[in-house]
Amino acid sequence: MTRVQDLDTPALVIDLDIMERNLQRVADYAASHKLRLRPHTKTHKSLLIAQKQLALGAAGLTVAKTTEAEVMLGAGAGELLVAFPVIGEAKARRLASIAGILGKSADGTPRVTIAIDSVFGAKQLSQAAEVAGVRLGILVEIDVGLGRAGVAPSEAVAFTSAVAALPHLDCLGFTFYPGHIKDQSEQKIAELSETVARVREELVRAGYPPKVVSGGSTPLLYRSHEVEGLNEIRPGTYVFNDLNTVAGGACNLEDCAASVLVTVASHTHPERMIVDGGSKTFSSDKLSSGGPGHGRLLEAPGAVFHKMNEEHGFIDLSAAERDFTVGDKVRIIPNHICVAVNLHEYVYGVRDGVVEEVWNVEARGKLQ
Repeated sequence: MTRVQDLDTPALVIDLDIMERNLQRVADYAASHKLRLRPHTKTHKSLLIAQKQLALGAAGLTVAKTTEAEVMLGAGAGELLVAFPVIGEAKARRLASIAGILGKSADGTPRVTIAIDSVFGAKQLSQAAEVAGVRLGILVEIDVGLGRAGVAPSEAVAFTSAVAALPHLDCLGFTFYPGHIKDQSEQKIAELSETVARVREELVRAGYPPKVVSGGSTPLLYRSHEVEGLNEIRPGTYVFNDLNTVAGGACNLEDCAASVLVTVASHTHPERMIVDGGSKTFSSDKLSSGGPGHGRLLEAPGAVFHKMNEEHGFIDLSAAERDFTVGDKVRIIPNHICVAVNLHEYVYGVRDGVVEEVWNVEARGKLQ
């Protein structure tokens, strides 16, 4: 029996009870509101957890990259959505190959779908699908306010028309990511719902009724049913949660399943200590709420994890509730868990302080 405190550090530790509760809660929410759940694997990057999501009723899986899609084939998902625009002939050919493996659903819908916002990318996908003798599903990405990827809502019909004219592509609907809404603002959610409903209505009138309206984010996860016309959600961070999820009001601190176990490696000043986890271990993301630090020290919430070098984590102890000594092991909840997971080869599943499972992060480092 290995206890969590016996692990070598740095170690990414998952509280299995919390993770399982998070998975079940979202599965129940999606079912109760008749929302199709296609969770994003960008957070856990694990075949084991993907299989747990599918077993709880997920209709498929979402990935960000073509290489992640290749990995997630191993989870046994019936369908895959690539939620990042695919640009490049090599990527298009690989996705066409995956489409050849997964085939079509019973109603003829392609089992591989890609979110796009350029005719250039659509043409590359069309050409690759034609060569491979397959069809690819397309979701038009709409920018609903984040200012990242996506065509403007006013361009949705014209862009859909251009893509629909290309061979071997099936326009299945549209997708959006409301990442600009980091709180639970009633006004912002109402504006989002109005935008999504308007785009949907315009597509219906133009002769392109969307089969799939895919959206949502973990911060707005449990408000998804308030967005008119939305019928699919693809949250990712919810599986573990993190401090940014807490800051956005989507969960409580006790819903954070992941922490990084680190060791106090140096303590030469009474108000400062160094732990053996830095930028190679944690995300450098700041809190979305503007708060200080790179994570929360569970053993002393008043301590501030304020600086990182590659191997060094600087902890300010001036307001800490206790002191530490070299060799002590402490747990830190990261601000942004998705990036942290990508830095670790293994994850340790813990229940009641005992390591119950160890799994690989199979999709880490899959960047293409």
